[in-house]
Amino acid sequence: MLNYRHLHYFRTVAKTGAINRAAEKLHLAPQTLSGQISAFEERLGVALFRRSGRRLELTDAGRTALAYADEIFHVGAELEEALQNRLTARVHPFRVGIADAVPKVIAYQLLAPALALAEPLRLACKEGRLEQLAAELSIHRLDMVLADRPLPSNMDIKGYSHPLGECGIAFLAARPVADVLGAGFPDCLHAAPLLIPGEDSALRAPLLRWLERRSIQPAIVGEFDDSALMSAFGQAGAGVFPVPLTTVQEVMRQYQVTELGRTQEIRERFFAISVERRLSHPAVLAVSEAAQRRFQDAVL
Repeated sequence: MLNYRHLHYFRTVAKTGAINRAAEKLHLAPQTLSGQISAFEERLGVALFRRSGRRLELTDAGRTALAYADEIFHVGAELEEALQNRLTARVHPFRVGIADAVPKVIAYQLLAPALALAEPLRLACKEGRLEQLAAELSIHRLDMVLADRPLPSNMDIKGYSHPLGECGIAFLAARPVADVLGAGFPDCLHAAPLLIPGEDSALRAPLLRWLERRSIQPAIVGEFDDSALMSAFGQAGAGVFPVPLTTVQEVMRQYQVTELGRTQEIRERFFAISVERRLSHPAVLAVSEAAQRRFQDAVL
């Protein structure tokens, strides 16, 4: 059986990166703590740390162990709180990973239905690269990942990509930029300053191919992993920027920008990635069902 005291010692050392600092926190002698960590590693049959100068670094096994340790102690804290009757109703966590390339407005639109469920839940959102979030999903630290592309087939992770919907693209710009470019979309994009998504975005490649097919050569002045940051630069007049059609009104209102034109030839797609082949988590089901209606009813 797992020794939870050893697990607590291991977690403290992993967080501090040094035996001495961890020993101070735990009110133990460094030699005692070092012996306890060695006993824990021997019990598990793997090395959890390797020395790097004066610091201790986690091995691959150590990183896996820390992820589980964090989850175990988090659940333990929830149990203690529930038993002390601090909660009037059981609040279930809904842990969602949001890939960097997913626009913030889209993320809100997709997740909002989960907050309207009769059973209370606590939404916990984490942003990051899809590969990193998928790894956390695989060890059940996340319930779902929102992404703009399916789970890559070359990843050694068991997961299922559930399509939420797709839409075309609009090109927006600050009013002074739009006035200079004039009418005649999409030809007005030729030589225009253009802001594009970063390399992690599934939209980037089809956008560039569409421009090439139409012999449009804009001046690409910026690349952004974060769509909100791209919109902020667009608001400041740095250039034209693309947004999914389902978010046009919200982005125009929030950033005081205007639409130059739109196309259905470029499609932005969104997925809910889960460890379930068939969705059963109530919050994930709510997200999926509402997304299907939203994309179907959108005026594109």
